[in-house]
Amino acid sequence: QSVSHWILSHGALALMVPTLGYDAEVSRRKISVREVVEGLDGLVLQGGADVSPKLYGQQPQRAEWAGDPVRDRYEFELIEGFLARGKPILGICRGCQLLNVSFGGTLVQDLPSMRPQAGMHVDAELYDELAHGIVLEPGSRLASLYPQAVVPIVNSIHHQAIDRLGGDLVVEARSTDDGVIEAIRATGSTPVFAVQWHPEFQRGRVDRLDPDPIMADFLHMARERMA
Repeated sequence: QSVSHWILSHGALALMVPTLGYDAEVSRRKISVREVVEGLDGLVLQGGADVSPKLYGQQPQRAEWAGDPVRDRYEFELIEGFLARGKPILGICRGCQLLNVSFGGTLVQDLPSMRPQAGMHVDAELYDELAHGIVLEPGSRLASLYPQAVVPIVNSIHHQAIDRLGGDLVVEARSTDDGVIEAIRATGSTPVFAVQWHPEFQRGRVDRLDPDPIMADFLHMARERMA
């Protein structure tokens, strides 16, 4: 709902795309991913369950990190479809991680246990009140959206993170505390951008990085491709 309201507040229509597994009540043969891609102008991949480590050649080190393979596969198909049609993609948290994996990258399955030197990136009690600073990569498109930002503050609600960066991706922001990747962008012709934080939870907060330039930029690129 928060993501939908963020999109709607910018004058665009937000439509939810339900996951369709092969055991769904609606046959996958009746509703193709191609039809979904043709009917939409851009794709927002939001947060949620962990990405399955099997997608990047690893086994889950704990059962609760196995993720949601059905959702993973379906969103992979959506990513491929939108890339093929040159329509923009915006990833949020899990969406950021999934995009990295779809471009051939890997993830840290659990920051607290596998990167104990890293700062705290998740707290069940604080939830989206947990926050830290980020460093914007000089010359990046993200930096151009926030020319006055000194040390932007963003929320942090993730125990997994990008490890090896996917091919054709560049880093646009890192955590000031430990260098964990916080934003990525694809270098190809299709606009693909993703952030590790949840911009939709920061709307109207003066103590957090204003999320609206990110959405405005995403929708601008979508409208350009409609012309």
